[in-house]
Amino acid sequence: MLLINGTLVTENDIIPDGALLIEGDRIADLGSTKELLANHPGEERLDAQGMLVMPGLICAHTHFYGAFARGMPLKAEPPTNFPQILERLWWRLDKALTLEDVRYSALVCPVDAISHGTTTLIDHHASPNAIEGSLETIASAVQEAGVRACLCYEVSDRDGEEKATQGLKENREFIRAARDGKFGPLIAGTFGLHASLTLSDATLKKAVEAAEGVGFHIHVAEDKADVQDSLKKSGLRVVERLNKMGILGERTIAAHCIHIDASEMDTLRETRTKVVHNPRSNMNNAVGAADVPGMLRRRIVVGLGNDGFSNNMFREMKTAYLIHKHVEGNPQAMPADEVVKIATRNNALIANLFFPRPLGELSVGAYADIILLRYLPPTPLRVENLPWHIIFGMDGSQVDTTIVGGQVLMRGRRLVTLDEEAIFARAQELAQDLWRRV
Repeated sequence: MLLINGTLVTENDIIPDGALLIEGDRIADLGSTKELLANHPGEERLDAQGMLVMPGLICAHTHFYGAFARGMPLKAEPPTNFPQILERLWWRLDKALTLEDVRYSALVCPVDAISHGTTTLIDHHASPNAIEGSLETIASAVQEAGVRACLCYEVSDRDGEEKATQGLKENREFIRAARDGKFGPLIAGTFGLHASLTLSDATLKKAVEAAEGVGFHIHVAEDKADVQDSLKKSGLRVVERLNKMGILGERTIAAHCIHIDASEMDTLRETRTKVVHNPRSNMNNAVGAADVPGMLRRRIVVGLGNDGFSNNMFREMKTAYLIHKHVEGNPQAMPADEVVKIATRNNALIANLFFPRPLGELSVGAYADIILLRYLPPTPLRVENLPWHIIFGMDGSQVDTTIVGGQVLMRGRRLVTLDEEAIFARAQELAQDLWRRV
């Protein structure tokens, strides 16, 4: 397929009246429309009509199952701190999930992602009373949608040894199946862990043995309670405890990392652990703001996730841009180019832990994960000012077309692979039943 008449946004250039050739799931050629039409005259054409042609966005930490929490009434007193948020909301919700609930949450979120230009998602799942087969259920829904995803199951001791053992097994078996190609090129796996505060040393040791070097996806120091628990258990802060237990490393994703000190940042850098910032969730849970500027100064790879908020990653970027200025009282904190870098280049580095071809870029050989935006810049648009156009002018609602692995998933804001109305109608029925059980 030949995508023509677009304004191509590459890492180093903006190409007006540009075109690119898609062969299979990759970009095979890139240049001017005139040049590519001459070189590939017989190709099927997709006219970008002057829209911006950009790499699909990546969400480096999310929770599909959180879709069913939207508007859910709480049966307990409203939480006043983060441990209560876990106990009164999330741990009641995830215990009530059935495999059908899991499937539909894993359809609802890709609808949202496709609609807002997010083409790769790194999910972190929990359903303590529906563990076996949960990751395969999610994989099936994601395949139907056509987005790219890396999946894991959240191992925890909070529901007892038997559930922890089932979680270890679910991760191990899914990772092996994904490696063997059972779920196709769009699906990968990693090893999920909840957080230090719900994991014993014994379970962490079992996880290291079961993971076979694949790396982990874990919440780290999201709240002060995690730090207090780690000090009580081990005399070590969270990052140091996890490092001692063999959890950190270049293939591990540490989500949040809010309540860490300078020494822990050094450990993250030395182990090459990847950190994921989730500003909207952190503000919502009132847990604080991670010292992302400090981590970036130490050359830690920090990416951007949504922790289960909407998959409009443009809005996550805007929040990341604002929160650090507010917290530091410094208008120069986290400039737009740094925010866009963590959301694009760094998220691509994280996603490429799991997928073999380049992601998050328009280049020959990269995955053909592409979005088209209807954005009319009111001022000159150049490579050097592109981040400020993204922060102040662009939004996921402007995405017209979404392509993943060369397959068109949305065109003219109409979904191609999914029946949005049918999915949401069934999701509403399931949510009502779920809320009764919570």
